[in-house]
Amino acid sequence: MLQGITRQTRRLLNMVKFRRLNNLRDSHVGERVVIVCNGPSLNRMRLNFLRHEMVIGLNKIFLGFEKYGFYPNYYVAVNRKVIEQSVNKIKSMECVKFISYSSSDLIPEDGLTYHIQTRKPPARFSHNISQGIHEGWTVTYVALQIAYYLGFEKVVIIGMDHRYEYTGAPNEARRLDGSDPNHFSPDYFGGQTWNNPDLIRSEESYRIARSEFEKDGRRIIDATLDGACEVFEKADYREVFGLSV
Repeated sequence: MLQGITRQTRRLLNMVKFRRLNNLRDSHVGERVVIVCNGPSLNRMRLNFLRHEMVIGLNKIFLGFEKYGFYPNYYVAVNRKVIEQSVNKIKSMECVKFISYSSSDLIPEDGLTYHIQTRKPPARFSHNISQGIHEGWTVTYVALQIAYYLGFEKVVIIGMDHRYEYTGAPNEARRLDGSDPNHFSPDYFGGQTWNNPDLIRSEESYRIARSEFEKDGRRIIDATLDGACEVFEKADYREVFGLSV
């Protein structure tokens, strides 16, 4: 009997979760959003323009809030190491947050926090994140699927340097001793464990995202300053956002 109640409760919780996420679907049709990745190039940009943009922040972007002078509308983190290292910071953020269900024991759902299932997703690119979402070997890919679900017509990516200094194999967990050279803050993973990037698989994911967006008449623009990724349409962020050069 207890087992039956548990299954029923789980179904009810899934129904509630579906309804909550469904309320967000296509809530930004026709709008532009900026996905702020965490590369060192952020330190070479003037980012105060983000105060006037819809923004999706990733992973440990909170380390730059005071320095850069902006706050995201949405936040995404799916890597458990990132979440474990940032529990209190993430909980304190006052924006809509998407956290992997596998880390639900660390950060429970609340009025601003949504759990997204990233295990055994139904598709390589999800059009309906309430059914699951593919991690694609990079949180940026998760954010692109969320941006699609929210209805954004144009996505502008900044801070996706797409170049890393590391030893070991892709996806391998390694401790990073000393300052972090791969992110905008030396404390990002400095003295902590992280998962090595997998640039080849990340690029595979990005190509899929570009194809899915363009099939629907939408665009992804990579406005990263000197970014090394060649998958997306390139642009100068100053021109995109009407800033003086």
